[in-house]
Amino acid sequence: MKKLSIVISVFNEKSTIHSILRAIESVNLDDIEKEIILVDDYSTDGTREILESMRTRYKIFFHENNKGKGAALRTGFTQATGDFIIVQDADLEYDPHEYPIVLEPLLDGKADVVYGSRFMGNKPHRVLFYWHYLGNKLLTLLSNMFTNINLTDMETCYKAFTKEALCKIKDELTSNRFTIEPEITALVAKKKLRIYEVGISYSGRTYADGKKIGWKDGVSAFWAIIKFNLFR
Repeated sequence: MKKLSIVISVFNEKSTIHSILRAIESVNLDDIEKEIILVDDYSTDGTREILESMRTRYKIFFHENNKGKGAALRTGFTQATGDFIIVQDADLEYDPHEYPIVLEPLLDGKADVVYGSRFMGNKPHRVLFYWHYLGNKLLTLLSNMFTNINLTDMETCYKAFTKEALCKIKDELTSNRFTIEPEITALVAKKKLRIYEVGISYSGRTYADGKKIGWKDGVSAFWAIIKFNLFR
Protein backbone atom coordinates (compact mmCIF):
# COMPACT_ATOMS: atom_id res chain seq x y z
CA MET A 1 0.00 0.00 0.00
CA LYS A 2 1.28 3.47 -0.91
CA LYS A 3 1.30 6.26 1.67
CA LEU A 4 0.61 10.00 1.33
CA SER A 5 2.17 12.28 3.96
CA ILE A 6 0.12 15.44 4.44
CA VAL A 7 2.26 18.16 6.04
CA ILE A 8 0.20 20.90 7.68
CA SER A 9 1.68 24.11 9.07
CA VAL A 10 -0.54 25.51 11.82
CA PHE A 11 -0.62 28.95 13.40
CA ASN A 12 -3.68 30.33 15.21
CA GLU A 13 -6.27 28.24 13.36
CA LYS A 14 -8.63 27.42 16.22
CA SER A 15 -11.70 28.16 14.09
CA THR A 16 -10.72 25.90 11.17
CA ILE A 17 -8.49 23.11 12.49
CA HIS A 18 -11.34 20.66 13.13
CA SER A 19 -12.91 21.36 9.73
CA ILE A 20 -9.70 20.90 7.75
CA LEU A 21 -8.91 17.64 9.52
CA ARG A 22 -12.44 16.33 8.90
CA ALA A 23 -12.06 17.24 5.23
CA ILE A 24 -8.71 15.44 4.98
CA GLU A 25 -10.08 12.37 6.74
CA SER A 26 -13.05 12.21 4.35
CA VAL A 27 -10.92 12.21 1.18
CA ASN A 28 -11.10 8.89 -0.66
CA LEU A 29 -7.67 7.93 -2.01
CA ASP A 30 -8.54 4.29 -2.77
CA ASP A 31 -5.58 2.18 -1.62
CA ILE A 32 -3.37 5.08 -0.49
CA GLU A 33 -2.84 5.41 3.26
CA LYS A 34 -2.85 8.92 4.77
CA GLU A 35 -0.21 10.10 7.23
CA ILE A 36 -1.28 13.43 8.75
CA ILE A 37 1.54 15.56 10.17
CA LEU A 38 0.72 18.81 11.97
CA VAL A 39 3.35 21.32 13.03
CA ASP A 40 2.10 24.04 15.35
CA ASP A 41 4.19 27.19 15.02
CA TYR A 42 3.51 28.41 18.56
CA SER A 43 -0.20 29.23 18.28
CA THR A 44 -1.61 31.47 21.02
CA ASP A 45 -5.35 31.30 20.30
CA GLY A 46 -6.11 27.85 21.74
CA THR A 47 -5.10 25.82 18.67
CA ARG A 48 -2.19 24.34 20.58
CA GLU A 49 -4.49 22.94 23.26
CA ILE A 50 -6.78 21.42 20.62
CA LEU A 51 -3.83 19.68 19.00
CA GLU A 52 -2.61 18.39 22.36
CA SER A 53 -5.84 16.40 22.60
CA MET A 54 -5.19 14.78 19.19
CA ARG A 55 -1.71 13.38 19.83
CA THR A 56 -2.94 9.79 19.63
CA ARG A 57 -4.57 10.31 16.23
CA TYR A 58 -1.96 12.27 14.28
CA LYS A 59 1.75 13.03 14.21
CA ILE A 60 1.90 16.41 15.97
CA PHE A 61 4.92 18.61 16.66
CA PHE A 62 5.13 21.90 18.53
CA HIS A 63 7.55 24.77 17.98
CA GLU A 64 8.58 26.48 21.21
CA ASN A 65 8.49 29.90 19.53
CA ASN A 66 7.00 31.36 16.38
CA LYS A 67 9.37 30.69 13.49
CA GLY A 68 7.16 30.88 10.39
CA LYS A 69 5.53 28.68 7.77
CA GLY A 70 8.82 27.66 6.20
CA ALA A 71 10.19 26.42 9.50
CA ALA A 72 6.98 24.47 10.14
CA LEU A 73 7.15 22.81 6.74
CA ARG A 74 10.81 21.92 7.18
CA THR A 75 9.97 20.28 10.50
CA GLY A 76 7.12 18.37 8.86
CA PHE A 77 9.23 17.25 5.91
CA THR A 78 11.75 15.62 8.24
CA GLN A 79 8.95 13.55 9.79
CA ALA A 80 7.24 12.45 6.56
CA THR A 81 7.51 8.75 5.72
CA GLY A 82 5.14 8.60 2.76
CA ASP A 83 5.78 7.63 -0.84
CA PHE A 84 4.24 11.00 -1.72
CA ILE A 85 4.13 14.25 0.27
CA ILE A 86 1.72 17.17 -0.10
CA VAL A 87 1.65 20.54 1.66
CA GLN A 88 -1.65 21.61 3.22
CA ASP A 89 -2.53 24.87 4.98
CA ALA A 90 -4.63 24.64 8.14
CA ASP A 91 -7.22 27.12 6.88
CA LEU A 92 -9.96 26.26 4.39
CA GLU A 93 -8.61 28.05 1.31
CA TYR A 94 -7.52 24.80 -0.37
CA ASP A 95 -9.82 21.78 -0.70
CA PRO A 96 -8.30 18.40 0.29
CA HIS A 97 -10.85 16.64 -1.92
CA GLU A 98 -8.67 17.75 -4.83
CA TYR A 99 -5.72 15.62 -3.67
CA PRO A 100 -6.49 13.04 -6.41
CA ILE A 101 -6.15 15.78 -9.05
CA VAL A 102 -2.80 16.93 -7.67
CA LEU A 103 -1.46 13.40 -7.17
CA GLU A 104 -2.43 12.02 -10.58
CA PRO A 105 0.79 13.00 -12.43
CA LEU A 106 2.85 11.52 -9.57
CA LEU A 107 0.88 8.28 -9.53
CA ASP A 108 1.19 7.99 -13.31
CA GLY A 109 4.97 8.34 -13.03
CA LYS A 110 4.99 11.45 -15.22
CA ALA A 111 6.10 13.97 -12.59
CA ASP A 112 8.42 14.32 -9.62
CA VAL A 113 6.69 17.47 -8.36
CA VAL A 114 3.16 18.82 -8.92
CA TYR A 115 1.93 22.36 -8.27
CA GLY A 116 -1.78 23.02 -7.83
CA SER A 117 -2.38 26.25 -9.72
CA ARG A 118 -5.09 28.71 -8.69
CA PHE A 119 -4.73 30.49 -12.05
CA MET A 120 -5.39 27.73 -14.57
CA GLY A 121 -8.32 25.46 -15.35
CA ASN A 122 -12.02 25.98 -14.73
CA LYS A 123 -12.29 25.30 -11.00
CA PRO A 124 -14.26 27.82 -8.89
CA HIS A 125 -12.37 30.67 -7.19
CA ARG A 126 -13.54 33.18 -4.66
CA VAL A 127 -13.06 36.71 -6.03
CA LEU A 128 -11.00 38.80 -3.60
CA PHE A 129 -7.96 41.07 -3.61
CA TYR A 130 -6.73 42.38 -6.96
CA TRP A 131 -3.35 43.48 -5.61
CA HIS A 132 -2.74 40.06 -4.08
CA TYR A 133 -3.53 38.48 -7.44
CA LEU A 134 -1.23 40.89 -9.26
CA GLY A 135 1.53 40.37 -6.70
CA ASN A 136 1.31 36.59 -7.09
CA LYS A 137 1.48 36.88 -10.87
CA LEU A 138 4.50 39.22 -10.75
CA LEU A 139 6.38 36.99 -8.30
CA THR A 140 5.65 33.95 -10.46
CA LEU A 141 6.86 35.84 -13.54
CA LEU A 142 10.09 36.87 -11.83
CA SER A 143 10.67 33.34 -10.55
CA ASN A 144 10.09 31.92 -14.04
CA MET A 145 12.60 34.34 -15.52
CA PHE A 146 15.31 33.00 -13.19
CA THR A 147 14.33 29.31 -13.22
CA ASN A 148 13.36 29.12 -16.92
CA ILE A 149 10.22 27.15 -16.11
CA ASN A 150 6.72 28.32 -17.03
CA LEU A 151 4.68 28.03 -13.85
CA THR A 152 1.44 29.95 -13.51
CA ASP A 153 1.34 29.92 -9.68
CA MET A 154 4.67 29.70 -7.85
CA GLU A 155 3.15 30.83 -4.52
CA THR A 156 0.50 28.09 -4.33
CA CYS A 157 0.19 26.07 -1.14
CA TYR A 158 -0.47 22.82 -2.98
CA LYS A 159 2.92 21.40 -3.81
CA ALA A 160 3.23 17.61 -3.96
CA PHE A 161 6.38 15.53 -4.26
CA THR A 162 7.51 11.97 -4.64
CA LYS A 163 9.59 10.82 -1.69
CA GLU A 164 12.66 10.76 -3.90
CA ALA A 165 12.10 14.31 -5.14
CA LEU A 166 11.61 15.74 -1.65
CA CYS A 167 14.75 13.97 -0.42
CA LYS A 168 16.73 15.84 -3.09
CA ILE A 169 15.73 19.27 -1.77
CA LYS A 170 14.56 19.10 1.86
CA ASP A 171 18.01 19.21 3.48
CA GLU A 172 18.90 22.32 1.47
CA LEU A 173 15.83 24.32 2.51
CA THR A 174 16.65 27.20 4.85
CA SER A 175 13.61 29.54 4.79
CA ASN A 176 11.64 30.05 7.96
CA ARG A 177 8.79 32.16 6.62
CA PHE A 178 6.80 32.53 3.40
CA THR A 179 10.00 32.68 1.34
CA ILE A 180 9.88 28.88 1.48
CA GLU A 181 7.75 29.02 -1.71
CA PRO A 182 10.35 30.61 -4.04
CA GLU A 183 13.09 28.58 -2.35
CA ILE A 184 11.35 25.28 -3.09
CA THR A 185 10.77 26.37 -6.68
CA ALA A 186 14.39 27.43 -7.17
CA LEU A 187 15.65 24.10 -5.84
CA VAL A 188 13.18 22.04 -7.87
CA ALA A 189 14.32 23.84 -11.01
CA LYS A 190 18.04 23.49 -10.20
CA LYS A 191 17.64 19.75 -9.56
CA LYS A 192 15.89 19.49 -12.95
CA LEU A 193 12.96 17.62 -11.46
CA ARG A 194 9.94 16.95 -13.64
CA ILE A 195 7.25 19.50 -12.74
CA TYR A 196 3.56 19.39 -13.62
CA GLU A 197 0.81 21.91 -12.88
CA VAL A 198 -2.88 21.11 -12.43
CA GLY A 199 -5.79 23.50 -11.97
CA ILE A 200 -7.35 23.65 -8.51
CA SER A 201 -10.13 25.63 -6.84
CA TYR A 202 -9.43 28.35 -4.30
CA SER A 203 -11.57 29.76 -1.49
CA GLY A 204 -9.46 32.71 -0.36
CA ARG A 205 -9.83 34.34 3.03
CA THR A 206 -10.07 38.00 3.92
CA TYR A 207 -7.95 39.51 6.70
CA ALA A 208 -11.05 39.50 8.87
CA ASP A 209 -11.22 35.73 8.28
CA GLY A 210 -7.63 35.34 9.45
CA LYS A 211 -5.49 35.74 6.33
CA LYS A 212 -1.89 36.36 7.43
CA ILE A 213 0.26 37.07 4.37
CA GLY A 214 0.77 40.76 3.53
CA TRP A 215 2.74 43.14 1.32
CA LYS A 216 5.91 42.78 3.41
CA ASP A 217 5.90 39.06 2.62
CA GLY A 218 5.69 39.97 -1.06
CA VAL A 219 8.78 42.16 -0.78
CA SER A 220 10.61 39.36 1.06
CA ALA A 221 9.62 36.89 -1.68
CA PHE A 222 10.98 39.27 -4.34
CA TRP A 223 14.42 39.31 -2.74
CA ALA A 224 14.25 35.58 -1.99
CA ILE A 225 13.77 34.80 -5.69
CA ILE A 226 16.96 36.69 -6.51
CA LYS A 227 18.87 35.23 -3.57
CA PHE A 228 17.96 31.58 -4.09
CA ASN A 229 18.44 31.64 -7.85
CA LEU A 230 21.61 33.73 -8.13
CA PHE A 231 23.51 33.37 -4.89
CA ARG A 232 23.05 29.77 -3.82
